[in-house]
Amino acid sequence: MSLIDLANPTRFLALTARVLPWLAAATIILLAIGLYQSAYAPDDYQQGATVKIMFIHVPNAWLSMFVWGVMSIASLGTLVWRHPLADVAAKAAAPIGAAFTFLALLTGSLWGRPMWGTYWEWDARLTSVLILFLMYLGLMALWRAVDDPSRAARAAAVLTLVGALNLPIIKFSVDWWNTLHQPASVMRMGGSALDKSFLIPLLVMAIAFTLLFVTLHLAAMRNEILRRRVRSLQMMQASRVAFSNETGTGSRGQNASNEVGAAG
Repeated sequence: MSLIDLANPTRFLALTARVLPWLAAATIILLAIGLYQSAYAPDDYQQGATVKIMFIHVPNAWLSMFVWGVMSIASLGTLVWRHPLADVAAKAAAPIGAAFTFLALLTGSLWGRPMWGTYWEWDARLTSVLILFLMYLGLMALWRAVDDPSRAARAAAVLTLVGALNLPIIKFSVDWWNTLHQPASVMRMGGSALDKSFLIPLLVMAIAFTLLFVTLHLAAMRNEILRRRVRSLQMMQASRVAFSNETGTGSRGQNASNEVGAAG
């Protein structure tokens, strides 16, 4: 099934009905495996047991940027390709991305307290991720503030593409500035700096969280499509009622005129 076929909401709903149970099952299994491996991973020789926060923090931090990237592609679909479900994908992804970003900030603060001696530092990486979180909230507010869905979709698409400029800042902030945040240790030139006892659970958790996003995103898109259908039906029903009332008033007015004429 191609992307053009998925432009049909009915076909998309049929696909999600078949795929979602399998995605949910795979997500639960991988999360269970990842959490088990994370719990039994060895302590770090410097950070001790606090290093295990990494298994939750890193996947959330990765997804905070990945979700915005998905929304940026969907925004191009709205502005350039006019894909019918592009704005649905972007709108459905925003709350999920905001949740991942919040968890990244929260777990980063909990990890930073024993390592840096403080929960928060106006570090380049932390500050740019905080800006990303605020942009997520701004997008969600924009969707609610504009009544016309098409206008809201275009405005949100423009804001999303402008906000995508923050993604390389987040990624390379540790290289461009002298920050407290550690540099890249998983994906870097020369291979990963992590031992396999840490790398394998981290990769399993990253895949599990990515599947969690896909599952939640498809479910949210399905709910958004159904919500729009219900809204369309409600508007059609309201239009019919208004038309019926106007028609009934006009008939009564014509009858009254005839009665006056007959009496005269």
